[in-house]
Amino acid sequence: MKPPRTDSFKTQFYEDVVAGLRASTKHLDAKYFYDAEGDKLFQQIMNCKEYYLTNCEMEIFTHQTKAIADVVISGGQPFDLIELGAGDATKSIHLLKNLLAQKADFTYLPIDISGHVIAMLNATLPVTLPGLKIQGLQGEYFQMLKKAATLSNHRKVVLFMGANIGNMPVKDAQAFCEELRYHLNPGDMVLIGFDLKKNPETILAAYNDSQGITKAFNLNLLTRINRELGADFNVDQFHHYATYDPETGACKSYLVSLKQQDIHLPDTEVIRFDKDEYIWMEISQKYTREQIAGFAKRSGFRSVTDFSDSKDWFVDTVWVAE
Repeated sequence: MKPPRTDSFKTQFYEDVVAGLRASTKHLDAKYFYDAEGDKLFQQIMNCKEYYLTNCEMEIFTHQTKAIADVVISGGQPFDLIELGAGDATKSIHLLKNLLAQKADFTYLPIDISGHVIAMLNATLPVTLPGLKIQGLQGEYFQMLKKAATLSNHRKVVLFMGANIGNMPVKDAQAFCEELRYHLNPGDMVLIGFDLKKNPETILAAYNDSQGITKAFNLNLLTRINRELGADFNVDQFHHYATYDPETGACKSYLVSLKQQDIHLPDTEVIRFDKDEYIWMEISQKYTREQIAGFAKRSGFRSVTDFSDSKDWFVDTVWVAE
């Protein structure tokens, strides 16, 4: 059962939406994509033939599982395996199985903004993986990392997969890596998934799938705002548009207003849209290996090793905090 939303969450949600829609460039925070319907749609996106990222990282975690586990264990036991944005754990479950098979002494701490996801993991993983020690944590990444630090003094191994770091502009991604390092101790380890630059048509197709699932995923956030905050978006009056710039590596998604319209929210908030005005919904940043190495060095990490898929489209890089 999905836990009820708290008043504080609803207040923060409302404030973030109003601030984003009143900004000079209208935008919405991607973390709010993931209600129960958003979770379901994102699972469908990951299964789209065009969305290569899932298959690339799944190949890494299924074909190089023991090598990854060996690197994780090499830092010492016991440890807490913390996954940021765990989702349904379909990739990390391979690592969990291998660690259990090697009798590693660890506790799995999945972190996700979605209460639906955490409830599902807490209920299903102990059945699927007998002997797994698990404690799901619902909330913001860094707030939950602080909480994880209070649960034990064990070494931390942080997983941040699925190219989720690409959901930030480059400057914000650098700040994220620095903040991540701040919450860790020397010797703690991170594994971060980065999507690499490649053929622009391959990248753009992944965010503009032929079935329209990415479109539905973006529009669902407007539906959520209507349902939870009492707005009156007409989703039929917004068009999904995706673009990729191979020079900067930025793949962006927008919702474009098809006509001039006013959107009403509680407390007499009215948001005016001009015809063809857009809401910036998300970014999916692509990187070179040189950029990735720079992130590690500037953030206080030492690069240990990289795991890549057979096409060399995706990399899971392992860093150790210095």
